[in-house]
Amino acid sequence: MTLALSDLVEELKTLRKGRGVFVRRIDERVGAVLRRVCAVTEDDSPAEIRRKVCTRLENLARSLPADLRVAVMAAFAISPDARLPLYQDRVSWAARKLNRNPRTARRRIDDGIHHLAQLAAVSDPAPAARPPSWRIAELRAAMALDRDRPEVIQYRRIVAGTDGQTEFDLAVTAPSPSGVEVDLFHGGTLVDRGRAASDRFGFTLVLPRPLARGEAHDFALRLRLPDDTPMRPHLACVLTYPCDLLDLRVRFHRDRLPGTVRLLRKAFQRDIDDVVPPAEEVSVDHAGDCQVRFRDVTAGMAYGLRWDRH
Repeated sequence: MTLALSDLVEELKTLRKGRGVFVRRIDERVGAVLRRVCAVTEDDSPAEIRRKVCTRLENLARSLPADLRVAVMAAFAISPDARLPLYQDRVSWAARKLNRNPRTARRRIDDGIHHLAQLAAVSDPAPAARPPSWRIAELRAAMALDRDRPEVIQYRRIVAGTDGQTEFDLAVTAPSPSGVEVDLFHGGTLVDRGRAASDRFGFTLVLPRPLARGEAHDFALRLRLPDDTPMRPHLACVLTYPCDLLDLRVRFHRDRLPGTVRLLRKAFQRDIDDVVPPAEEVSVDHAGDCQVRFRDVTAGMAYGLRWDRH
């Protein structure tokens, strides 16, 4: 059985409802994937299920940043001070604890849950449940905003972590329900997996042949917005795998230059639109181009550029 991250995320979001881990029928609330992650058996009593789930989630949360740890431990009612009967009450408690508004606290909870799922996947004791291990040696992306339809040309060099790997998963966040057009220039066959979340679309790159551990593979993509789709004022990458080098370029229309361009570095994806000064400014040259580079990019965090419209 392969551990499906999306299924685990949904089960964790279900668990946080109501009284969280203190729901009366926890045996009905804990799904199949979460049972596997927490080593729950058919013979376990509700009290034993609760103990296993609490212990496992608390251990995983120790690897999270402090704010995400506070948020998720409150969401599931594991923190003693946050054992409130309603989920919205625990969100308010987390907001006060983090000195943030409830909207931001909800984002921290969602981010923490996604990180918990990723941590559970890589620490799953069953080897077959571990997803393929990849490293992105290099990702270069160039966005052109000086034409009728904004588009991005993306080049990636990936490195296999185990022998026999044949597929590489991709996800693209689009600013409209109709998604984004993705064309593969070279490097395999692209399979559309459809919508992965409200604004996120999944793709699988099927490689031309299996790769050996440590073997590199190059591929290139073009991404374009559908006609009449407004462009969000940022170029941000949130990668599933670690990345050695991330090189991003944006070309603005010379007659419509932005007011200010600012750096996004290790931001939470849900906070991209809320990033405000004093984020570092990035210069735009006389041709309308700007460029940034990041090294040793952390998986799951956002890196890129955000600009202000006039």
